[in-house]
This record gives sequence, structure tokens and C-alpha cells, in this order.
Amino acid sequence: MRIKLFDSELQVMDVIWKEGEIPAKRIAEVLKEQIGWNKNTSYTVIKKCVEKGAIERSEPHFICRARISKGEAQNFEVDELVNKLFDGSESLLFASLLGRTQIPEDVLGRLKTLVATEGDGR
Repeated sequence: MRIKLFDSELQVMDVIWKEGEIPAKRIAEVLKEQIGWNKNTSYTVIKKCVEKGAIERSEPHFICRARISKGEAQNFEVDELVNKLFDGSESLLFASLLGRTQIPEDVLGRLKTLVATEGDGR
């Protein structure tokens, strides 16, 4: 499922991804502790996520469950980034990331293994 989530919606989803099925009331408590949101703000964002299909709501007690995984959201965001800033080229994104910093040898080794594995179609 491909759903565009805004930063506020990702905040809500992150709580659900970490907690699993969770009452909306508890999401609001966590977000108040973490970022200072009031209950109304939390419920408004939760309802937007329900409308988009990212969250499934069940009763009683307004229980929330993620309908998309964190991996699906990450993949969507990466695709958006690649298309928006790198003309659809994952290679240009990767080159940009590599050019930003010195990569430690152990990380470079893992990246080489990952690239070799992906190149084999595994």
C-alpha cells in the first residue's frame, strides 16, 4: 500500500510501529511526553491516518493498528526522494550519500556485500 504520510502522521505511526495495537488515548499520552502535543492534536492526526488507510481503528476504546509497515513507508519516502531530487536515479542518490562522508571500512565492506548480493538477484 502506497500512502503519503506527512511528518506529523509519521510521528503517530512511529508510536504504533513501536507499540503494536494501542489505544488512541495511549498514543496521545506518548506524543504529549515526547513532543508536547495536546490530546486534540494527537486525535486529529490519528483520524487523518485512519482516513488515509494507514491506521485501522477498532472498538471499543479506539484501538489503533498499523495497516502499513514502517518498511513500506520508508520505501515510499525513498522513492519520492529519488524521483523528486535525483531524476528517478537511485545511482545518483547512492553517489550523493557516498560523497557526503568518509565511510568506515567495516561499513564499506557491508555495502559491497549488499551490492554484490543484490547484483546476483538474491
